[in-house]
Amino acid sequence: MTSDRTFSGEPQATAFFGPGARRCLAFALVAALALAGCKKEPNAAAQGPPPKPVLPVVVAPVVQKTVPIQFRNFGIVQPFYTVAVKSQVTGVLQTIHFQKGQDVKKGDLLFTIDPRPYEAALKQAEATLTRDAAQFKNAEKEAQRQAELLKKGYAPQDAYDEAQTAADAFAAAMKADAAAVETAKLNLAYCYIHCPIDGRTGDYLADAGNLVNTTNDVALVIINQVRPIEVNFSLPERDLAVVMENQAKAKLKVRAAIPGQETRPETGELIFINNTVNRTTGQFQLLASFANPGGRLWPGQYVDVVLTAAEEPGAIVIPSRAIQIGQKGECVWVMKPDRTVEDRLVTLGRTLNSETVISKGLEAGEQVVVDGQLRLVRGATVQVKASPDAPAEAKP
Repeated sequence: MTSDRTFSGEPQATAFFGPGARRCLAFALVAALALAGCKKEPNAAAQGPPPKPVLPVVVAPVVQKTVPIQFRNFGIVQPFYTVAVKSQVTGVLQTIHFQKGQDVKKGDLLFTIDPRPYEAALKQAEATLTRDAAQFKNAEKEAQRQAELLKKGYAPQDAYDEAQTAADAFAAAMKADAAAVETAKLNLAYCYIHCPIDGRTGDYLADAGNLVNTTNDVALVIINQVRPIEVNFSLPERDLAVVMENQAKAKLKVRAAIPGQETRPETGELIFINNTVNRTTGQFQLLASFANPGGRLWPGQYVDVVLTAAEEPGAIVIPSRAIQIGQKGECVWVMKPDRTVEDRLVTLGRTLNSETVISKGLEAGEQVVVDGQLRLVRGATVQVKASPDAPAEAKP
C-alpha cells in the first residue's frame, strides 16, 4: 500500500543532519578558514642582503698650492734698549720732571740734584785757575828777564834756572786748574739728569728729597725703549740649517700674535741668530725686531711667534681635521668617485694654521672626509652634506 505523505515547513533534506553531523561540519569549516588564513611567508634568504646604510659626511678637496715654510713657538717681548738711570754725583734729589709710566724723548730733563755745592766748586776751581794764571804770567816774565841777563852775562845760570822752573810749575798748575774746572763743570752738569733714549719710564726708584750718591749703585728709574721692540724666541736645532740658509738670502719675516688677539698680529723681521745651540734644551735663540707703532707689544709679554723662512710650491694640502690616528699610523678617509670610502695611510708634513701638508699618500683632486669619520668602514657608501662654516670644503 502506497502511502502518500506530504511534508510542509523545512526542506526534506534537513531531516538527515543530526547533532553529530553538525559538529563535524563546524569543525571542517573552522579548519578550512584556518588553512586559508595561514599563507606561506616568503624565504628571507631568497630576497638577498639588506641594503647598506648611506652615511652623511662632509668632504674637502685635496689641493696643490704654494705654502710657506714656517716655524712656530712662543716668544717673550723685551725692550730694544733698557737704561737704568743713576746719579753720577752725590747730592739731594731736588726735582723729578716726569710722571711714572710717561713716554720720554732723548734729551728730556728727568731729575735735578741740588746743584749749589757743585756751582760753588766750579767757582772755586775757576778762581784757582785765575790765580795760577796770574802767577804764571809773572813767573814767565821773570824767566824771560833772567834769560836776557844770562845772555849778557849779568846774571848767573842758577838764577835763570830757578825763574824758569817757577814758570814751568805755574804752567803745570794752570793745566791742573783747567782740568779741575772741567771736572767741576761736569759735576754741575751731572746735577741735571737727561733722558739717554726714547722710551717709557717705570716707577720712581727714589723720591725727591732723598740723598742719592754714586756708591750704592741704585737706579733712580728704569727706561725701556718700546719702539722698536724685540721678541726673544727659540727653535729646535733641526730647524737651524733652514733658517740660516734663508736668512743669508734675505731678511726673514716674523709674525707675533698676542694670545686672544691672533687676528691682529704684529709683523717684524729676524735680526739675530745666536752663535750656539743650548745643549740642555736642544734649541737656539733668535731675536726679531718690531716697529710696534701702536705700542701693543709690551716688555715681558708672551706672544705666539711664526717665522716664515721660505715658500714651498706644489705642496699637497688638506684640512687638518681630516687626519685620523689608526692602528698603523696617520690615515684619512678618501671618497672615491662611486661615493664609497676607503681608509688610506698618509705621511704628514708641516701644519699651517688649520691645514696640513701631506708628503705621501694623496693626490690633488681627491676628496677626503673631514666630518663624520666615526661611523665609516671600508667600502661604506656616503652622502655628501654641506659644511657652511668651511668654505674650502666641497659641497654636494
